[in-house]
Amino acid sequence: MSLLVEIDRYCRMMGMPVTKFGRLAVKDPRLVHDLRRGRQPGPRMTDRVKAFMADAQP
Repeated sequence: MSLLVEIDRYCRMMGMPVTKFGRLAVKDPRLVHDLRRGRQPGPRMTDRVKAFMADAQP
């Protein structure tokens, strides 16, 4: 599953705007917008995003 799909599912499940997600996860409110436009995250960013989602599960 792509990182973007995981983020979209997480945001829907948590009722969180994607800009807030990006700000909280990696201090970049444009993260999801940029991913949708083709940005390829590096392994460190991917790890940070996945760790944020794992730590903030309901």
